[in-house]
Amino acid sequence: MARVAFKMKLLPGYEAEYKKRHHEIWPELSALLKGAGISEYSIFLDNETNNLFGFLKAKDQKLLDNLPTQAIMQKWWAYMSDIMETNPDHSPVSIPLKEVFYLP
Repeated sequence: MARVAFKMKLLPGYEAEYKKRHHEIWPELSALLKGAGISEYSIFLDNETNNLFGFLKAKDQKLLDNLPTQAIMQKWWAYMSDIMETNPDHSPVSIPLKEVFYLP
């Protein structure tokens, strides 16, 4: 099982909107993520910096790597692109984090 952590950046003033959109996550997106073997997916917000910290577990790294090609994923990125830092393809600017400690 892969354990994946990353950080992203929320634009100032959109904390409530980000939370609202994720509270109302599309069922088809949720199904896609679960179908890709993702579990225990959490996103945390640092209110002082607007940095988002994401953590998830994935059964198969190859399925995880395939997510960006999925239409519903691309649609979600476009939907979120007005409230967070994004790349030209609307994917969030996402910086992988290196694990330096783990207590099982």
